[in-house]
Amino acid sequence: MPDAERDLADRQHRLLADECATEARAFVETVAGVAADGAAETALPLLLLATGQVQLMGARLGAIADVVPAERFEPDAAETDIEPLREGIARLFDGLDDYVDLVDPVTSGEVATGSLSADLATVTEALTHGLAHHADGRWSEALWWWQYSYLSVWGDRASSAHRVLLGLLAHVRLDADASEVADAESQALDA
Repeated sequence: MPDAERDLADRQHRLLADECATEARAFVETVAGVAADGAAETALPLLLLATGQVQLMGARLGAIADVVPAERFEPDAAETDIEPLREGIARLFDGLDDYVDLVDPVTSGEVATGSLSADLATVTEALTHGLAHHADGRWSEALWWWQYSYLSVWGDRASSAHRVLLGLLAHVRLDADASEVADAESQALDA
């Protein structure tokens, strides 16, 4: 590849890494805020939006050719303790945290169990790992990590979490008592 093409590809990848860092940071901050705040009335829409946004980031990573990091050795990134975040989400969704899922809908009909709190913690951990590389100026390593871990782990976990969050929100909004909904609509129209 000529130098001009390589420079252009590097600039495009660097821009993508910066955009992914912004999206990853927003997801991590949202999930951490929900876990710490425990405000059930805003948790579902905030987490639904955050998982949708991070899935868009992942789709962009999946759509590009495999990223090759500048270095062939990954320096150790500081480990982040995700357990308090997982516990906060588990407390928030107490009784609703666990769900049933397919192990792999393409190759198997085997049923497994999942956990919303574990899914969100897994995604947060993978994104945080990439953010550490990005913060240290290793943008190609961050981009490689986000792409690799999206395809191997967090993309699937984000998709599962998004589906469960959508299901919970749909139940909250659609399973209301019909007479209460009619009364609320009538009051709104009268106002």
